[in-house]
Amino acid sequence: MTEDVTDNDIHEQKLSRGLKNRHIQLIAIGGAIGMGLFLGSGKSIHFAGPSILFAYLMTGIICFFIMRSLGELLLSNLEYHSFVDFVRDYLGDMAAFITGWTYWFCWISLAMADLTAVGLYTQYWLPDVPQWLPGLIALIILLIMNLATVKLFGELEFWFALIKVIAILALIVIGLFMIFKGFSTHSGTAAFHNLWSHGGMFPNGLHGFLLSFQMVVFAFVGIELVGLTAGETKDPEKVIPKAINNIPVRILLFYIGALLVIMSIYPWDVINPNESPFVQVFAAIGIIAAASIINFVVLTSAASASNSAVFSTSRMIYSLAKEHNAPGAMTKLTSRKVPSNALFFSAVVILIGITLNYIMPEQVFTLITSISTICFIFIWGITVICHLKYRKTRPDLAKTNKFKMPLYPFSNYVILGFLAFILIVLALAQDTRVALFVTPVWFIMLIAIYKLRKPKSQEV
Repeated sequence: MTEDVTDNDIHEQKLSRGLKNRHIQLIAIGGAIGMGLFLGSGKSIHFAGPSILFAYLMTGIICFFIMRSLGELLLSNLEYHSFVDFVRDYLGDMAAFITGWTYWFCWISLAMADLTAVGLYTQYWLPDVPQWLPGLIALIILLIMNLATVKLFGELEFWFALIKVIAILALIVIGLFMIFKGFSTHSGTAAFHNLWSHGGMFPNGLHGFLLSFQMVVFAFVGIELVGLTAGETKDPEKVIPKAINNIPVRILLFYIGALLVIMSIYPWDVINPNESPFVQVFAAIGIIAAASIINFVVLTSAASASNSAVFSTSRMIYSLAKEHNAPGAMTKLTSRKVPSNALFFSAVVILIGITLNYIMPEQVFTLITSISTICFIFIWGITVICHLKYRKTRPDLAKTNKFKMPLYPFSNYVILGFLAFILIVLALAQDTRVALFVTPVWFIMLIAIYKLRKPKSQEV
């Protein structure tokens, strides 16, 4: 390889541990609350009815166990800066290469879609603005702020996530007030019995319940981001376990609590699948600006996801470059310990997505984000497999680790079974079936690239 960066330079430069406890807690919350809750929950309810609560509960439990396996692995060795590091240790360099670039692609494609969303939401207020322009401006701002310090990334995520939390808590508080007061809507009286008095908990049968998992799983995409912050977290042994252990509370409160309140106010069969249920609830009590408020929330949610993408893709490239699976120049850190070259590289690729958004139809983005979801399932599966390997091959580390995965190895196999079940569900839906068959092309391409560049990397 011809990079000017030497091995000594690579291993002497280290990322800054600038993320505080409050940053990590809100990053974890932000990762657990996707835009799907604000916008996509109407369609989820349309498919599954009240049984959507069980789909969120099941997926939430699985995601909690995935995060516990990730947390145990990261805390087994504080030199791990991301899951690529432990994938290399337990599954080898090729697996690390494929996992790292796959995770990078996951977030690049999400950034493309989310910056497209920024343009769409801006047009709500400024309809004459070209769709691509707000996304471009947002990308430039996020790049500049991520180049400053990792602490500034943490501050951005803190406030972005706080906006989402306030919106959900407001919905729950207002909703409970409406329910206990017997508030009358155009669909009847707000009451908990609306959950089961309109066809039962499974009004669309098993088929509708199964189809809902497609959107439910997508809502949890990004929950593992807290694991990628390990290398830049102050006191990771305390902060990361706390963030992961709070995930069940967040799932119960933010997802199940919000949807339970929504379906108690409005029976599932009168909720408009093409409109945010949040808008419907806020508008019902006379908040005239309800649509603008939720538009602001989803706009900041899209900006939050884009911010996470810029951060995570740059750190993934940095980790890959440290092990010579990406150009060595990508290990360069600024005086503030920020991987600037990796940030610029990811931003340029995301910029290509904004350009494609300008010249190509929306179907391309639907395909890319569907492939991204399948790739996230791959990432989660690899994490759990690494945990199995770690427990079997390093019992010495497992014995001293204070943050153990509960119910090992039973929980590992349940997770892998659930992820396989989700892939089967994706094959049932027409819009995701294509992505399911296209995604293997990505992995075949990565394997081919790895094989072609392997002799070169051995010369380093």
